[in-house]
Amino acid sequence: MNGHRASFTHEGQELSITPRPKLKRGRAFVTSVEYAGAPEPVVDPDESIEGWIVPEDDPDGAFVVNEPQGSPGWIPVNDTPRDKATYDFRVTVPAGHTVMANGRLLSNRTRGGKTTWHWFEDSPMSSYLATATNGPFETRFYEANGLPMYDAVDPDTRQSTAADPYPDPDPDVAWQRLALQREIIAFFSDLYGHYPFSTGGGIVDWAPNVFYSLESQSRANYWRVPPESTVVHEIAHQWFGNAVTPAFWPDIWLNEGFATWSEWIYDERHGGDPASAVFAELCAIPEDSEDGQDLWFPAPAALEGPAQLFHTPVYERGAMTLQALRSEVGDDTFFGILRAWYAENKYGNVSTADFIALAERESGEQLNWLFRVWLYEEGRPDTC
Repeated sequence: MNGHRASFTHEGQELSITPRPKLKRGRAFVTSVEYAGAPEPVVDPDESIEGWIVPEDDPDGAFVVNEPQGSPGWIPVNDTPRDKATYDFRVTVPAGHTVMANGRLLSNRTRGGKTTWHWFEDSPMSSYLATATNGPFETRFYEANGLPMYDAVDPDTRQSTAADPYPDPDPDVAWQRLALQREIIAFFSDLYGHYPFSTGGGIVDWAPNVFYSLESQSRANYWRVPPESTVVHEIAHQWFGNAVTPAFWPDIWLNEGFATWSEWIYDERHGGDPASAVFAELCAIPEDSEDGQDLWFPAPAALEGPAQLFHTPVYERGAMTLQALRSEVGDDTFFGILRAWYAENKYGNVSTADFIALAERESGEQLNWLFRVWLYEEGRPDTC
């Protein structure tokens, strides 16, 4: 610490450091943690994997995604969404491989058969949004409406489906999906407010043992060739999830419900079904059906444990909550709520209570009843 050796203890995943000399209140300090090892994926309570993942059948790189607890699997970090920081990455890989981290590429230099990639994310970022995905990627670095964009595609990536999990590689379609980013960013910038970060882009890998994509800050990670809806979803997260971040994980509907509803409004404004029709279709699902059990239980803001963080209600019932609010207060007020939510909380942390308070302030209505039935009471709401 500050150039002096410090004593420490390491118990479980917690590192405690005792500085000598003692730190002075209000003074900046620098801590350097040297560590080594072969990182292994973190297994979550729902049995998904995250962190530094070496893809099956493609072990020449790593797919690096961290929601909610993967970052400590590969870097020393205060792993809470409430501790946002800027990040400076220098990652060395075999020459010919690319490292895709967050933010702006400052340099890539090759020496002795190895290349060091230097990236810098200049906006505050929660640790779970960090990435350093790497491998033999094809890359396209360019500007879109003045925004630097960094795209990478694994030549082995595929349009995997349940019916055909291992089709032939199809990187051309991956590039077509990433070409949508320019228009999607422009759309949400008009709808919610100016894009929150200084760079953008996407990474399409082939990681068939992962089964999900993630909205890593400024640069989403896709485990396969994504459908258009997934690109829309992950870009929407740059506003809701990345710039405006829940303080605590049980409020994750503030990420996923907002991104799912963003898919609905994107479709509505691009010739698809209106969000109200999607809402009505979901409302028609009986509570006692198999799909109804999946949709209506548990309530999205009353999860019973960490294994439910990424269950259906967090996404679809979370989005239905926003559509119910839209119907209640009208479009002008509703979109004003979303813009104020983003503008007032950008780069900060929030809670469900914060959103309810803002919605009531902007609408002038008492809305506890609406949020209670949609977010806290399990089962199909009577107001559906």
